[in-house]
Amino acid sequence: MNSTLPVRPIAADVCVAPQLSPEAMAEAARAGFRSVVNNRPDFEEGPHQPTNASIEAAAKAAGLEYRYLPVHSAYQSPEEIAAFAALLQELPRPILAFCRSGARSTRLFQAANSR
Repeated sequence: MNSTLPVRPIAADVCVAPQLSPEAMAEAARAGFRSVVNNRPDFEEGPHQPTNASIEAAAKAAGLEYRYLPVHSAYQSPEEIAAFAALLQELPRPILAFCRSGARSTRLFQAANSR
């Protein structure tokens, strides 16, 4: 993946990133990503945070698969972990998952892989 996106690889075909903007979706597609997963609840940081709907519209316009799986930063339930594991199975790779810092997406990935 060659891009200016603030991505961090956590597996051969899975990367994580901090909060992404709608404008970043076209760059993610150009960088070779095929899917994006948003793990950040809307308005977690207030009204200036980009909404899921705006990011989803931009992702789809860029030709990306997009899923919204908002999870709390401090706790991810067994059901949320199972849902993330299912996304890892169904979505075309490479996958880019994001949240506020990338940490909860990383924890979801690790928990999903240890199931």
